[in-house]
Amino acid sequence: MPVSKKFMKKKDQFNCTFRVPKKEAHGANKICLVGEFNEWKTDSMPMTALKNGDFKIDIQLQPGKTYQYRYLVDDKEWQNDIKADAYWPIPEFSVDNSVINVM
Repeated sequence: MPVSKKFMKKKDQFNCTFRVPKKEAHGANKICLVGEFNEWKTDSMPMTALKNGDFKIDIQLQPGKTYQYRYLVDDKEWQNDIKADAYWPIPEFSVDNSVINVM
């Protein structure tokens, strides 16, 4: 499921809902959203585990920007969002980061 984005006119921000479906969580106990918006802090944005096995978090982002992010699963495995808006290569780590466009 792609990140859902809803513009909040009063706050001049987007409310962005990030969701990792159960089938992509692979039995995870914990998933954290990590990215430019939280200075890549690995534990500052834990996602909520839902009863159906999905993980979810809502955050507010400034419009007119793009942000790189990834999911950290059980403090050891990095995952990309399979339905990100784009991907940004990080050659020094031989990976791509997920990208969200907040336009």
